[in-house]
Amino acid sequence: MDPSGRSLIGMDIKLSQCFIAVDDHDKALTFYRDTLGLEVRNDVGFEGMRWVTLGSPSQPDVEIVLEPPLADPNASEEDRRTMAELLAKGMLRAVIFSTGDCDATFERVRAAGGEVMQEPMDQPYGVRDCAFRDPAGNMLRFTQRNKD
Repeated sequence: MDPSGRSLIGMDIKLSQCFIAVDDHDKALTFYRDTLGLEVRNDVGFEGMRWVTLGSPSQPDVEIVLEPPLADPNASEEDRRTMAELLAKGMLRAVIFSTGDCDATFERVRAAGGEVMQEPMDQPYGVRDCAFRDPAGNMLRFTQRNKD
């Protein structure tokens, strides 16, 4: 039930897009496209900013948008600096991808120069996962569901 008492059964809600802040779209594009194998779906510039939309070929309805750390042309310089500092610390975004083979994904991303945060390990909540930082410092996790 929603707060008004209406039933939520039968709602058709799906994830469409998520956003990842990056400070260098070309470096990020090389990582997400060439290393992770995502396809570029759109590349748009507006008022000195850039948005690159990517997605997995196996998920045509889900997109990841690489955006500036503060995608607001009216933001103050102080706010821009603050967001750039948070991005540099890796504190803005985290994304979790699923994979059929965590260890193979780990080796592929590591061989491509990905910054390792965590090597593959079994977690008590039923997945095997690993973690990297993208070129902007965002944390990316790759999870594989454990076979029951």
